[in-house]
Amino acid sequence: MTNHFTEEYDIIVIGAGHAGVEASLAASRMGCKTLLATINLDMLAFMPCNPSIGGSAKGIVVREIDALGGQMGKNIDKTYIQMKMLNTGKGPAVRALRAQADKALYSREMKKTVENQENLTLRQTMIDDILVEEGQVVGVLTATGQRYAAKAVVVTTGTALRGEIILGDLKYSSGPNNSLASVTLADNLKKLGLEIGRFKTGTPPRVKASSIDYSETEIQPGDEKPNHFSFLSKDEDYLQDQIPCWLTYTNQSSHDLINRNLHRAPMFSGIVKGVGPRYCPSIEDKIVRFADKDRHQLFLEPEGRDTEEVYIQGLSTSLPEDVQRELVHSIKGLEKAEMMRTGYAIEYDIVLPHQLRATLETKLISGLFTAGQTNGTSGYEEAAGQGLVAGINAALKVQGKPELILKRSDAYIGVMIDDLVTKGTLEPYRLLTSRAEYRLILRHDNADMRLSPIGREIGLVDDQRWQTYELKKNQFDNELTRLSTIKLKPIKETNEKVISLGFKPLTDAVTAKEFMRRPDIDYAVVTQFIGPAAEDLDRKVIELLETEVKYEGYIDKALDQVAKMKRMEEKRIPADIDWDDIDSIATEARQKFKKINPETIGQASRISGVNPADISILMVYLEGRSRSISKQQKRMQ
Repeated sequence: MTNHFTEEYDIIVIGAGHAGVEASLAASRMGCKTLLATINLDMLAFMPCNPSIGGSAKGIVVREIDALGGQMGKNIDKTYIQMKMLNTGKGPAVRALRAQADKALYSREMKKTVENQENLTLRQTMIDDILVEEGQVVGVLTATGQRYAAKAVVVTTGTALRGEIILGDLKYSSGPNNSLASVTLADNLKKLGLEIGRFKTGTPPRVKASSIDYSETEIQPGDEKPNHFSFLSKDEDYLQDQIPCWLTYTNQSSHDLINRNLHRAPMFSGIVKGVGPRYCPSIEDKIVRFADKDRHQLFLEPEGRDTEEVYIQGLSTSLPEDVQRELVHSIKGLEKAEMMRTGYAIEYDIVLPHQLRATLETKLISGLFTAGQTNGTSGYEEAAGQGLVAGINAALKVQGKPELILKRSDAYIGVMIDDLVTKGTLEPYRLLTSRAEYRLILRHDNADMRLSPIGREIGLVDDQRWQTYELKKNQFDNELTRLSTIKLKPIKETNEKVISLGFKPLTDAVTAKEFMRRPDIDYAVVTQFIGPAAEDLDRKVIELLETEVKYEGYIDKALDQVAKMKRMEEKRIPADIDWDDIDSIATEARQKFKKINPETIGQASRISGVNPADISILMVYLEGRSRSISKQQKRMQ
């Protein structure tokens, strides 16, 4: 077989959605000859669902991708039409950036980046088979009979894997947005021995902007204050001419219409078989599940500057077209709206993620990686984060270098991957801040501090990005030292100034850092007492300083927990362990251990159904096993 390859690559990435582009860019930038294969070149990094990037938890993921050297943050900063920081009235752990994208421009800009990337070949082709010899990936076979050799393959097929679109009574084979479905590859993955699941997601109708009565809706403008996803973007480039979104609501008339037509809804008629997303349900699902609510929010989101299409966020549906039209017209502001596209549901195959290692390599086949919605997640950001990790690890494997595993304390990306490989998922997985136990140290403002050194070590962070990181880190370290050493004494002159600013006078000498811990004292106030820094500080440095100082006690507690967990993560479980050989562990724990095959004690402890007693027994067993092996080795010597 291996003598008949048309072309040879180090890495082949199948699918050019958000996971695929990050995987291929990472692998090629790390020096691997890479092929990015896609069914349709015109849908590269396409947004088949909402035209936005970021949001709660997801916005932090985009910053993490950027800090590691990925592309999503830079690309949205070039192509947004509106930028907004969410949760500004809440604590720093849950703040996150969200951007409305110019959908077509986002795709075009990413395509341009991919086309101009050294070591990366972009090709429109359908991959039908992954070629495996003796448990190792050796290449792929295309629908046209071409064989391409590869040392690693990354599958990022999104919702195209045996995709089927559902609209009312209509059901047909299709990928997103009426693209081709990948059916033969789905069969191939099953033949290779992988367990496959079936999920469902959906989109709302799109309506024509000029047919909307905006006077009946509430305007939702972007932020005037500059903000960016990429740590390289500059404030002077911040877009002032932003396009607003608009808010409206469903009403009792909308709900009555849906209830009258539930018998025609694929969700309830039995046509839909796949499991849908809990945190982004269809409107018909919301009406049934939350029958006590008299209205639901709908955001009208423009899809770009040069299009009339407006996305109705919150109105995802697979109801028949005539019902969708009537539903749209029941909503305030949309009474005369012209529906340009109908909403639809899409079912697709996934690779059940408990079969993956934390590197996103399959346990069954060496060199085969999967990422994105293929692993059962939802969202462009979750997909891109996985694609980046899969691409990095594919490159490291090919190069014979140590793998990269992001821990739960390193990044939201690490939280997501750990959740997937230790717990699996019964529904499309979405990142939430509540999933991260260390969220106070996984903030949007410190993603570069956490991850840029890792990106530099693996070769993804270039000199420009590294210089930006070092400048920020040096400014932060120097100013934190200054705040920690300068003291404010409770003398008359100082207290008169404190009182004049509306604050309680000092009773004891405090450092500037301790003074800044007061709830109403920010960095600007502190500098009125100690003077400005030796150099002008970037506002991102000031933001980081204020958060780190004010939440220092909580952050230190979180870091202590991280240190304890690190010890558990360092205790590895041998790959050849016989779970039936361990006495006394609960039956459920034994079954879960066999299914997931955890690689560390920390991972084992997070598996659903495994309790602390099971972990204690496992640790005792491993200690005994280790002593037994040591004795045998000594006897052999």
